[in-house]
Amino acid sequence: MKCEKSTTRHERFATLDRSYLWHPFTAMRRWSRSDPIIIESGEGFELIDDHGRRYIDGFSSLWCNLHGHRVRQIDNAISEQLGKIAHSTLLGLASIPSIELARRLVQVAPAGLTRVFFSDSGATAVEVALKLAFQYFHNTGRKARRFIALKEGYHGDTIGAVSVGGVETFHALFKPLLFETTFVDCPNSFYHPAGGGSAPVVLSQVEAAIDAGDCCAVIIEPLIQAAGGMLTHPTGFLSALRKLTRDRGVLLIADEVATGFCRTGSMFACDRENVCPDIMCLGKGLTGGYLPVAATLASEELYGAFYRDGPAGTFFHGHTFTGNALGCAAAVASMDLIESSGLVASLDAKCALLEQRLARLANHPNIADIRRCGLMVGIDFMMDPAARAPFDPSLRIGEQICRRATDMGLMIRPLDDIVVLMPAPAMDLDTMTRMMDILEAAIHDQLPR
Repeated sequence: MKCEKSTTRHERFATLDRSYLWHPFTAMRRWSRSDPIIIESGEGFELIDDHGRRYIDGFSSLWCNLHGHRVRQIDNAISEQLGKIAHSTLLGLASIPSIELARRLVQVAPAGLTRVFFSDSGATAVEVALKLAFQYFHNTGRKARRFIALKEGYHGDTIGAVSVGGVETFHALFKPLLFETTFVDCPNSFYHPAGGGSAPVVLSQVEAAIDAGDCCAVIIEPLIQAAGGMLTHPTGFLSALRKLTRDRGVLLIADEVATGFCRTGSMFACDRENVCPDIMCLGKGLTGGYLPVAATLASEELYGAFYRDGPAGTFFHGHTFTGNALGCAAAVASMDLIESSGLVASLDAKCALLEQRLARLANHPNIADIRRCGLMVGIDFMMDPAARAPFDPSLRIGEQICRRATDMGLMIRPLDDIVVLMPAPAMDLDTMTRMMDILEAAIHDQLPR
């Protein structure tokens, strides 16, 4: 039986929320008129609110949860570390949890990435990558400073990360604050049906941008651009881009903050095309979704450019909580669990289930496109898909579908009228089936055939 909590208690916390909290990516006036869902606990792959209602966590608590909630092995690792020390700085000191995590990351990362720099969010991992790339060229006697990025790319919300981001809705306002970046098309056929964004065209755009000079790195979300709308790339694009950047002597930065740790059907998206970037950014799922730890991995060649005396031998970047002991302990426990549970080997069956269930939606008259890479899914809704006619934005179709799903016990979020699914990689097939049952019902409730 569900445990119903006091309505008075809920109202008290809802009032406090409206009085003090400023939520991210949230229209606060609209929020203030709503009755918020207040999450109080979690169990397995479900979130539990303060009324005792349960919701399948269909978006991995914003794309970070790997194993579910209240996972014994990770809970115990954090508790054990808490009995030793919660945090000590890495500025001038070392710590066992950060050493062990760095070693483990190098073991599972694409061969060739040998050095690990810790930070505390995906955006900061990208900031580290950008500054490393710039200083690498400076230290090697080349003054390149320009980055190449993909339109509709998203790399975080700090100024450097926004500078290489291409989502106009998020970033247009801040353009006066940003450094100049060269943007090329996103190689997704749905948004470029005439072939304007085909892989060969985009690669030629990158080549021309490199040939224009002053380029130090290309940054990319490998295989799929998540926050830009779950925009998938054609097979072979990533490996061709790696070859192009290597041949032209510029760095390749792979932002695997969203795609890393089993999201795309392999440990890392780069593994799918046997690509080793020069720099790789990790976050979100690094600790299993428990604590804010991020990492920027670099090649030995890049590290070697800093291995010298004098000011050029120091990377002047750091954060107070870099290499936090609790976070690193959680991350090591998560990596132990990935290995011991055979998580990577289990992904094929889960991807197949998603593919089968999504195929049942393909002929819905308002579904324009379904994009999937591993466990990352975007369902694109339009008023008239054949004419590429979107719904009136005021209808908030994506939001309405997600709200109906929430009412039915599935927590997901849209990107405008693109409904996004990103279940935890460890989610069992029965829960995944229930998730798809609810999603399908919510779509048909809001948009009957």
